[in-house]
Amino acid sequence: MMKRTYIAEALKLTDQQVLVQGFVDNFRDSKNMAFLVLKDITEKIQITVDKGSHPELLDTLGQLTNDSVISVIGIVKQNDYVKLHGVEIEPVSIHIESIAAPLPIQRKEVPATKKKAAVERSSIDQRIDYRWIDLRTDENQLMFKVQTEMVNCMRQFLLHRGFLEIHSPKLIGAASESGADVFKVQYFDRDAYLAQSPQFYKQMAMASGLERIFEVGPVFRAEKSFTNRHTTEFTGFDLEFSYIQSFADVMHLEEDLLTDMLEKVKLKYGDQIEEKFGVQVVVPSLPFPTVDLHDLYQELERRYHYTVDESEKGDMTTEAEQLSYRWVQEVYGHEFLFVTGFQADKRAFYHMRDDKGHSMGYDLIWRGVEITTGAQREHRYDILKRQAEEKGLGEDVKFYLDFFQYGCPPHGGFGLGIDRLTMLLLDLTIKDAMFIFRGPNRLTP
Repeated sequence: MMKRTYIAEALKLTDQQVLVQGFVDNFRDSKNMAFLVLKDITEKIQITVDKGSHPELLDTLGQLTNDSVISVIGIVKQNDYVKLHGVEIEPVSIHIESIAAPLPIQRKEVPATKKKAAVERSSIDQRIDYRWIDLRTDENQLMFKVQTEMVNCMRQFLLHRGFLEIHSPKLIGAASESGADVFKVQYFDRDAYLAQSPQFYKQMAMASGLERIFEVGPVFRAEKSFTNRHTTEFTGFDLEFSYIQSFADVMHLEEDLLTDMLEKVKLKYGDQIEEKFGVQVVVPSLPFPTVDLHDLYQELERRYHYTVDESEKGDMTTEAEQLSYRWVQEVYGHEFLFVTGFQADKRAFYHMRDDKGHSMGYDLIWRGVEITTGAQREHRYDILKRQAEEKGLGEDVKFYLDFFQYGCPPHGGFGLGIDRLTMLLLDLTIKDAMFIFRGPNRLTP
């Protein structure tokens, strides 16, 4: 049996015999000739069949449908008349691996012609019903190549700076962080919960002396949100590191991490992203702009007449997030904005607080959407215990508080949602940006 050649490589092997395999992306059958476009994860290539020269292939061609999976052995030929790369394969054999039934969804809109009416694209929910078919498009496959590059770049950035990768449990015995918005599951003879974040275990790693850690893993949120950016399960990219002097150290690490990642994604996929999604990958300048929350609300009111009740000014509203993008572009020509000065009662109990009662942390807004809440954590047991009790969480988080009784260095960190980063980078909705979306009304496929 011949060894398979990926199509991207086969395109370079003029006058050589290759075995290529993939999905039939397009099939045109005429009286004397048949033209197939074969697609694998790397590229597409035209298969040109002269029926007069290959009568043995007629039966196979008669069975083919779009999206069927085939194996083709043939000779790679240069042909300037072929629009697709100027290359074709003249087949010696075509073997059908799997016949595709008529597709139940329309993956792309088809514009009207003189002879045919336009065909509408299926809705996102219809396409998620058949997500494995929808994922075959060039755009979706590029999306996951880009996402892979994003995660790999961030992972390599941290590994080069001495970070360790951990894998914390997702089944936990107490409702993490707040006691609300968690999924309860039956765990033998008692209740367990799906982790809202790896936060407690990241901090346990700090108390363990691991010093610099990160994790890529699932995160669960039992929120009945129906926005274009919320989901009940997503992939988080979290990190934590010790011996910081302030939360500014956390901010500096994040801006360096994201700038390095975007630079590499742009270099590798920038042109393809612009072609397929119509979006430019912008590599940000350093440092990212920073604004105090109180000052931001004043600016939004002065410039755009945006006002909120005083009771809401300790945190950012969704509208303020969106307007902040307009503001940071006008004032700094930047896509990112650090916002500091949040009220402690609007933040998690484990955030360290300053003398004014503000959280020693920040939100990072990208293109008008919050992508990170980061902070210096409270590592002193007595203070942390008091802050947990203020929120009525004393007993629920006792196991977590124990981490801090036996010595723990000052530390901080943040988390990023990989799916939300993908959504913002490519200008999609969260349903489009995930391998398979999970929401209050979606538990399949």
